[in-house]
Amino acid sequence: MWAPLMDALSAAGRRCVAPDLYCLGESEDPGPATFERNLDALTTLHEELDLKKVALVVHDWGGFVGLAWACEHPDLVSALVIADTGFFSDGKWHGMADGIRSEQGEQIMAAVDRDGFAALIRADGAPFSDEDVDAYWHPFAEGRGREATVEFYRSMDFEKLAPYEGKLAELGVPTLLVWGTEDQFAPIAGAHRFEREIPGARLAAFDGAGHFVFDQEPERTTREVIDFLASK
Repeated sequence: MWAPLMDALSAAGRRCVAPDLYCLGESEDPGPATFERNLDALTTLHEELDLKKVALVVHDWGGFVGLAWACEHPDLVSALVIADTGFFSDGKWHGMADGIRSEQGEQIMAAVDRDGFAALIRADGAPFSDEDVDAYWHPFAEGRGREATVEFYRSMDFEKLAPYEGKLAELGVPTLLVWGTEDQFAPIAGAHRFEREIPGARLAAFDGAGHFVFDQEPERTTREVIDFLASK
């Protein structure tokens, strides 16, 4: 997902860091892969790498973790790029997430095979190749991906976001919203809400793109982010 954008940003002289979510990348960790542990890990990573002030780019689950971190460390954020996520204490999970959060969560995840997973991530039009699917499927096939998914969903109660209400607006930093108009998991209504609640936020909506907007529109999303950061 992030490779084209990171390559372009690096070529422009920016340092780029893409942390794993616990148990869903190459980093080894026994779990649990909760919202709180991911937030603590991001805080520790920022300190250990001495990153100082950062432009934060977030997507999906990374939005919960990254935006919470930003609210807790307002002096360390220079800009925000928010894509296909939510950060609202009155939010509602989509149907599959509700199922995973239930007592049947482990059974639901155990029943997911590669073909079903591929169908899910391609559901709103993402043109993932078989190689792409294999890369996304890897932590589920050989790691703790199934357990981590249950752990994160169950830990992420939207009420936990209540202390952060209004905090993104208070950051006062330039904000770009990057969104697929056909996102079935984080509908574009969320982008419009961010746009209303964050003064000066600008929305770049990609017609026909779904949840994985950076994968579906790598050239156009990269150009939007590069131009946005260059202008700040």
